[in-house]
Amino acid sequence: MRIRTHAVRELDRIDKKILSVLQQDARIPITELAEKVGLSVTPCGERVKRLEKEGVILGYHARLDPHALGLSLLVFVELKLSTKSGTIFNKFKQEILKLPSVLECHLVSGDFDYLIKARITQMTDYRTLLGDILLTLPGAQESRSYIVMEEVKEGFALPLDESIAD
Repeated sequence: MRIRTHAVRELDRIDKKILSVLQQDARIPITELAEKVGLSVTPCGERVKRLEKEGVILGYHARLDPHALGLSLLVFVELKLSTKSGTIFNKFKQEILKLPSVLECHLVSGDFDYLIKARITQMTDYRTLLGDILLTLPGAQESRSYIVMEEVKEGFALPLDESIAD
């Protein structure tokens, strides 16, 4: 993930419309995108390139069906560290980044230090993930887990100005 090192100029209504359309269909041809946002092809393409260069658009990805890949078990784990220090946080981060089954990991406020989202195949993999991997990470002390029974809503599109939505 690229981290922005400079301020991005204010996005106008057309930039937001471009982003809204691309979040729904990143493979849309530039001609169709230009038509949807009310620009000709060249200025639309230039705006997309600028949004990429400025780091507003971080990349384009294929969204895969986890069930089709045998990764039907979704778990969330709250993890508490035994001590809080920059060194422990850095060691923990280095190790968690190596785990392909961990989709997301967030340093959070509250009773626990990290919230982890992972996709695995079955309950025996959950036992391995928790006992043999997560609880052996640097500083890991305590965990609380949540097994997802039904995925009600999962989205990746960021909310943009409501007035531009179609």
